[in-house]
Amino acid sequence: MSSTKDMTGTALGRTALGRTALGRTARAIAAPSAALLLVTGVSASAAVAVGLPGVAAAAPTSGAVPQDLQQYLDLPLVNRDAAHGPGGVNPALPYDEARLGALLDEARAAGVAPTRYAALLYQYWLVDVSNAAGIDLAQWDPRAGAEANRQNLIDSYKYYENLQLQHRELQWAGMGGLVGGDFGGGLLDFELLTDVYEYPGLSQAANSVVSEVLRAGGEEAAAQLPEGLRALAEVGATVTPEDLHWVLGMILVMQKNIFSDLMPMHQAYVTEGLPALEEMQRAGLFGADIMGAWRDVASGDPGRIADGNGVLLRREQYTVIADQWDQVRNYKGAVGEAITYATTIAATPSVAGVVPPREFHPIEITRPLPDGRTATITTPLPDWNWSVFDERWEYINAQLLPKYKAMVEDDWPALAAQLSRPYAEQLRRGRPLQHIPELLASAAAATKVTVS
Repeated sequence: MSSTKDMTGTALGRTALGRTALGRTARAIAAPSAALLLVTGVSASAAVAVGLPGVAAAAPTSGAVPQDLQQYLDLPLVNRDAAHGPGGVNPALPYDEARLGALLDEARAAGVAPTRYAALLYQYWLVDVSNAAGIDLAQWDPRAGAEANRQNLIDSYKYYENLQLQHRELQWAGMGGLVGGDFGGGLLDFELLTDVYEYPGLSQAANSVVSEVLRAGGEEAAAQLPEGLRALAEVGATVTPEDLHWVLGMILVMQKNIFSDLMPMHQAYVTEGLPALEEMQRAGLFGADIMGAWRDVASGDPGRIADGNGVLLRREQYTVIADQWDQVRNYKGAVGEAITYATTIAATPSVAGVVPPREFHPIEITRPLPDGRTATITTPLPDWNWSVFDERWEYINAQLLPKYKAMVEDDWPALAAQLSRPYAEQLRRGRPLQHIPELLASAAAATKVTVS
């Protein structure tokens, strides 16, 4: 292990990240979970009042609650989903880190149940990690577009990479930073090339693939093509800049949501260890599965470390952004289907040995012939869509997770060199969308029929 963190969970200063740890009081006693009410934006006191199942009344405090603290208790996480607006988790909360820390110390000293100060605790760690990454959380508005958020993309993903470089066990962060360059470059393409779907030949190229399949296997074979490819052929030339800006905004919302959900946990871990995460669990910010994952990450055992990071990655892909990918795919019918399929064609993750999504499960259609033989039609395009969770998760488990783990364990010097590149350079390399017409044209030319 190259981590400078004590794996028993005791707190260390932030010297590895160039910062100094603030003093904290001892952690509060355990309190009942309130994960459901935090996700839905219901305050703990309101949940108790209406008898929400699984939510107990707050434990009596050991002392009087200071007046200045009262206004920050029982706040719902109204902005946990960044689609609701810029800034932190609740607009009533301050952004001054020292002020937030002092309020938390008051809550702990007064014996307030962690479920009551959950929003305050979440805001503290979110402000802390945003400051550490150089991001102005109060002004972070994903709806402002990719170019306006370019520096936030660079700062957030570079911080991911730095965490991996300084803490070998934080593989989720390293893989997120590495793949983030490809992701961020694609976002810039969305904004700078808003007429990508109006390129001469794009819709024609998609149609040429469909036509080749029609010629080889008829309408029944063409009906087996991925819905996204057929959508590209149908609406590829009519997608508007407004459509792309809506999709871009949603993807930037996802990017902030991932940072806001996972990075406060990472910051708590590298700053104060497992006890800080246990307080977050007691506050209801996540459940026992995530706490168990963090214990695996901190275990020092390579297998457990990989498993724990896998659980964090599943939380990212399923709990945090799965519904939003569904919204994007369902946007205006064939339009969302076409755009999300196009991103599947274009993506090229920067993890060594990973097969690009467009080459994973390529299209293969079989049709019986009148003479009893079987015709197999193949074309080098994906038979799946990145925006569908089950299909995306299969790819992640087969490609990204095992091959990134191999880089960490077997080729750390090469990975460290890759993670150490200037992030602006990594963004420039991840500019794939302008190549979609050529990829489609190449796929049409490579479509073939074999008879057996």
